[in-house]
Amino acid sequence: MIQNLKSEHSIYYMFSNEHVNYLITYSFDFRNEELLSYYISFLRAISGKLNKDTISLLVKTRNDEVVSFPLYVEAIRFAFHEEGMIRTAVRALTLNVYHVGDEAVNKFVASNQHADYFLHLVKFFRGQCISFSVMVSNASKNLGAESSSSLLSAIDEIEDNLYYFRRGVVNETGLGAVTSLYLLCCILRIVKIKDLANTVASALLCHIETFSLRSELKLNGHMSDHGSPDASQNADENNIGPDSCSKSLQVTIPLSSSSQSPKADNNLPQQFTPREALLSFVTCGDDVQVSGSLSLLATLLQTKELDESMVDALGILPQRKQHKKLLLQALVGEETGEEQLFSSESTVVKDGISSELDIYLQKLKDQYGVSCSSPMVGASPRVHRCQVLDALVSLFCRSNISAETLWDGGWLFRQLLPHSKAEFKSHHARLLTDAFHNCTRRLLEETRGTWPDMLVTVLCDEWRKCKRVIEASSLRKDPICMLLPPYRSASEELVSSDSSFIAGERMCHTVKVFVLLHHLHVFSLSRILLDQPPLFSPVDTPEESRAKNAGVNPSGPKPGIEINLVDAVPCRIAFERGKERHFYFLSISMGSSGWVVLAEELVSKPHHGVIRVAAPLAGSNPRIDDKHSRWLHLRIRPSLFSFTDSAKHSSHGKVKSRALVDGRWTLAFRDEESCKFALTMILEETRLQSHEVERRLKPLLELEKDLDSSNPTQPMENKSS
Repeated sequence: MIQNLKSEHSIYYMFSNEHVNYLITYSFDFRNEELLSYYISFLRAISGKLNKDTISLLVKTRNDEVVSFPLYVEAIRFAFHEEGMIRTAVRALTLNVYHVGDEAVNKFVASNQHADYFLHLVKFFRGQCISFSVMVSNASKNLGAESSSSLLSAIDEIEDNLYYFRRGVVNETGLGAVTSLYLLCCILRIVKIKDLANTVASALLCHIETFSLRSELKLNGHMSDHGSPDASQNADENNIGPDSCSKSLQVTIPLSSSSQSPKADNNLPQQFTPREALLSFVTCGDDVQVSGSLSLLATLLQTKELDESMVDALGILPQRKQHKKLLLQALVGEETGEEQLFSSESTVVKDGISSELDIYLQKLKDQYGVSCSSPMVGASPRVHRCQVLDALVSLFCRSNISAETLWDGGWLFRQLLPHSKAEFKSHHARLLTDAFHNCTRRLLEETRGTWPDMLVTVLCDEWRKCKRVIEASSLRKDPICMLLPPYRSASEELVSSDSSFIAGERMCHTVKVFVLLHHLHVFSLSRILLDQPPLFSPVDTPEESRAKNAGVNPSGPKPGIEINLVDAVPCRIAFERGKERHFYFLSISMGSSGWVVLAEELVSKPHHGVIRVAAPLAGSNPRIDDKHSRWLHLRIRPSLFSFTDSAKHSSHGKVKSRALVDGRWTLAFRDEESCKFALTMILEETRLQSHEVERRLKPLLELEKDLDSSNPTQPMENKSS
C-alpha cells in the first residue's frame, strides 16, 4: 500500500500518529525467513517516501534533537545479514535516509550510540576482502564455469560496497597482491574523494615497515642509480638486458601466490615502497601481477581527483601535461621550469616534489600513525619517470607475458613518452630494437608454420586494434580482467601441443607482440603511425605453376569445379570405415594461399576431374608412414580460425568456447615413387606459399628502412586487399 501511495495527503495520514513506528518496532518472530523478507521490504518502502517533511513524522525529538528513529535503528540491525538481498535493501534504506539531508537526523546517525554501524561496515567489508582473496587464489589454480560465477558475484558485491561507502576503506595488510591491486583500482574509480586519492598516492611513495613484512615481493640487490639527481648521467647502459630485470628494480618473487607473509631473508633489505613493488611486478612478476600493476598505474593516471603534482611524483605524468607544466613555469619566470623545458641531456635535474606530498605525508602520520620515510620522497619527478620507463622497456623485452598485457604496457608507455631525449636513453632504444628483431625471427618462423595463409589478415586486423588501444585517451580495460585468467574447457586441456589450435594461438600472440613493438618504435621516434601496415601487394600466380596447369581460377579450388589432372597423382582414401574411394591428389598454391585437393576423374573427359574435397595446404605436416612406404599421412586443419572466439573471458566474465579439431588423411598410393612425388609436391607448394607471405611482409620487417621514410616507395597493401 505504501509503495503505491501517490497522494501527499495520504502519505502524511499513514505516517502520523505513530502507527507506522508501532509496526516497525513490533516484536516479530524473524525465525520465519519469509516474514523477515516482507518486513525488510516494508521498511524499504517507507524509506522511499522520505523527504524533509515526512521524515519528521517518523522521529522523536527532544530540545530540537532527534532521540529516536525506529526506521533507521531497526533496519541496521540486519545490515550484515547472511542473505545478500536483505543487506542490499538495508543499504538502500540508509542511503534514502542520508539523502534527505536533515541535519538533526544526520547528527543522530553519527552519534556515538549509532556510529558503530560504520565501523562494523568496514570490518564486514574487510572480512569480505579476505574471503575474496582466498577465492582469487583458488580460482587462479582451477577456474571453471562455477568458480567463475562465484568470483563474479563476489566482485559485484565488493564493488557495490565501495559505491555505498562515503569514506575510505581500512587497509588490510593480509590480502594477496592481486586482490589488493584490484581493490585499490576499484576504490580510486568508485570512491571519488580527493583526499583519499592523494593519500593513496602519497602512501605508495613511502617506506612502511608493516608493508615490507607482509609483502609478496622482496627487493633483491641494490637500488637504482636513479636515486640521485645526477644518476641518469652516470648509469651504465650496458647493464640492462632483455633477459634480466630492469637495473633499477631487481627483485625475487616467491613461487607461491598465497597471501601468507614470506619468511624474512636477512640478506635482503626489509624496507621498500609500494610503488617499487608495483614496478617490480612489471619487470619480474607473472602475467596477472603485471596486469594488476599496470591497471593500478593507469587508474592513478586517470584519477581526476588526484593532484597533478602527485601524479608527477609517481613518475606517470603524461608527456603533454609535463610539457604544459614546464611551459607554465617558464612563462611565470620559474627558473626550474625554463631550465627543464629547454634542457639538453646533460642538464642536471633540479625539480623536486611539490609541497602537496609533504602535506599528505603529514596526514598519514597524524591521522593513521604511519611514519613514512624514504630517500626517494625528495627525489626529482624525472628520476621516478626514468624508473617507470626502465620497467616498461624491460616488460617489452619479456617473452612470458600475454600480448594483451603488453598492449596495456604500450598504452602507458605512449602516455609517458618524454618530451626530450633526456629520459628515453639509447639503451632503451637498443633494447626495443633487440626485442623487435627477436620477434621478427619468430614472425618469420610463422610464415613457415601452420597458419601462413592467415598471417597477413591477422596482422592487418591486429595493427588497427593495437593502434586504437595505445592511442586511446584512457585504458578501457576493466580491472576485473586481472582476476579472471583465460578459461580452458576440459576438451581444450586435452588438446595436443602440436594441434593447429595451439599453433594458431601462438601465431596470433606473435603477431600482436610484433605489431606493438613496431608501433612503439614509431612513437619513440615521434613518427606518425600509418593506419595500414606497409606491405607489398599480392602478385599474380606465375603461368608455369601447378595452379595454372590445373586451370584453377583465382578464387581457389571449390568442390564441384572441373580441373585439369595433368600434375595429379592417383590415390585411395577411406572417409568411412570399409569404404575406400579412388581420387586424384593435387597440391597447389596461389600467392599466400594453398590447398591439397582430391578430385574424381571424369570418364567422359580424360585427364580432367571434378574437385570433391579441398583443404588448407599449410599445416598439413606430410609424413610417409614408417611401416607402409606407400601411405602418406596429412593433418587437415580448419580453413578459417577466428582467434577472438577462442575460449577466453570477456570483460564481463562471460565464457566463449569454440573447440578446434584437426582432421587426418591417410592417402594410399600405387607405389613408393608416387607417394614420394606427392610428398615433394606438398613441400614445394608449401615453400612457394611461405616465400610469398614473407615477400609481402618484407617492408614491415625492415624496421630501419621503414622508419627512414614516412612514404615508402614500394607498392603497398591497399584496404581492399
